[in-house]
Amino acid sequence: MTDFFEGEKMENLIKIAPSVLSADFAEMGAAVEKLESCGADMIHCDVMDGTFVPKITFGCDMIAAIRRHTSLPLDAHLMVVNPQNQVRFFAEAGASLITVHREACGDDLKNVLRLIKNCGARGGVVVNPNTSLREVYDCLDLCDVLLIMSVYPGLGGQRFIDGVLPKVEEARRIFDAQGIAKDIEIDGGITEENVRRVKEAGANVIVTGNTVFKSDDMAKTIHDLRTL
Repeated sequence: MTDFFEGEKMENLIKIAPSVLSADFAEMGAAVEKLESCGADMIHCDVMDGTFVPKITFGCDMIAAIRRHTSLPLDAHLMVVNPQNQVRFFAEAGASLITVHREACGDDLKNVLRLIKNCGARGGVVVNPNTSLREVYDCLDLCDVLLIMSVYPGLGGQRFIDGVLPKVEEARRIFDAQGIAKDIEIDGGITEENVRRVKEAGANVIVTGNTVFKSDDMAKTIHDLRTL
C-alpha cells in the first residue's frame, strides 16, 4: 500500500476522517467501503474502554476487521487507561495512526509515543478541551499528529466547543515557527457550518461522524467539508 502520508512535508493537506462511531456496527464493513468510495481520506476509529470514558466501543479486533475492507489509513483514537498496554495490538491489527490522551498517560506520555513509533505506526497526542497545550509542549517533537478535542470524549453528537479554536491557532503558530507541516486534527461537533472556522484556525485533519453518516449525499458532504 502506498504511504498515504508521503509528499506532505511541505504543506498540510486537508483530510477528512469520518468517525465510524456513527456507523451501523452491524454493517461496519459496508460502511467503511462506502466511506472510501465517497472520497474519505482516513477512517477514524474511536476506541473507548468504559473507564477513561463512560462508553465501551470496540478493540483491536474491530480494527483488524475494518482493515480487510479498506486501503485507507486507519486512525485509532485510544480513549483508554494505560494505553501503553494496547499500542502493540492496534499496530499489529493495522492501525496507521495511533493517538493517545495526555490525560491518560501521565508521566509516561513520551515513552508511549516512542512505543507507537517502534511498533511501526504514526503517533499522536490528544488533548481534551480543558487541557492546556502547555501540557504537551515537551512532547510535540515526538508527535506526527496533534489531536485537539472540540467536545469532551466519550459520546457522539455533542455540540462543538468554540473555545478550543485559540488552542488550534496556538498549535499552528508553534508548528509554523518550527518550519514543519505537522497535522493538527480536530474531533467533535464538526459540521458544514463551522468547518471553515476550524480550518482557518489551522486544523487540517477533520474528524466528523454524524455530519457524514446522516447525510443524504455522503460523497457531496465529504467534498464540501474538504473544500468549504
